[in-house]
Amino acid sequence: MARILDGKELAARLRAGLKERVAGLGFRPGLVVVRVGEDPASGVYVRNKDRAAREAGFESRTLHLPEDTTEDALLREIAALNADPAVDGILVQLPLPAQIRAEAAIAAVDPAKDVDGFHPVNAGRLASGLPGLVPCTPRGVMHLLREAGVKLRGARAIVLGRSQIVGRPMAQLLLGADCTVTIAHSRTDDLPAECRRADILVAAVGRPEMVRGGWIKPGAVVVDVGINRQPDGRLVGDVAFAEAAKMAAAITPVPGGVGPMTIACLLENTLEAALARRA
Repeated sequence: MARILDGKELAARLRAGLKERVAGLGFRPGLVVVRVGEDPASGVYVRNKDRAAREAGFESRTLHLPEDTTEDALLREIAALNADPAVDGILVQLPLPAQIRAEAAIAAVDPAKDVDGFHPVNAGRLASGLPGLVPCTPRGVMHLLREAGVKLRGARAIVLGRSQIVGRPMAQLLLGADCTVTIAHSRTDDLPAECRRADILVAAVGRPEMVRGGWIKPGAVVVDVGINRQPDGRLVGDVAFAEAAKMAAAITPVPGGVGPMTIACLLENTLEAALARRA
């Protein structure tokens, strides 16, 4: 049976370390989450972010705008946050209502305050191997792999998913750690065979239990980024956990794996942004 990579426990340790660092500063790093509309999943996620930030000693607040907010109005709010010296990190919560282009909102954030790591400048820095703010979920995955002592240099890694939020930055970080990286996706020929080549498999496709046990190379490390709610209310990942755990050497659970790491890494990014801005 696979070893469980406990993201909840590691995230708690990371947040405790951040709290200690913040307590030694002469200021409280400022984080603002911009939420537009009433998406229920966003509401839960934003409340969790606020609570974790405050517990770690950050100054955290949510700017909650109505569902019918125009794109121009949102961009004006972001511009005001960019200009506010008390704000170190800005996160625009996705999804946004249909009348607002996500790419426009993301591009409007000052790259130095882009604690989600989605701005084209930060994406370009990551792709070029330069330091910058890195998307929180891939950063959390790297923490988990390193904490578990997973051999990265020379390992064959498959990233299943090609989104700008997880798949592509995940591949860049693994490449930077000297893995041999393949990005696979729904149109990849013989996807199960590709996955069976992986020493490290990161699944981020948003399809419940798509990755079966037979897709896993014996002894591989499996990181499940997916969070999918089933009709019966259960939360499951993109990997069929029970099947995969019989084949893998280590695996993340859902919930309690990558999810808690994402919020911890958001705080890590916010502290880094605050120190860089105020240096």
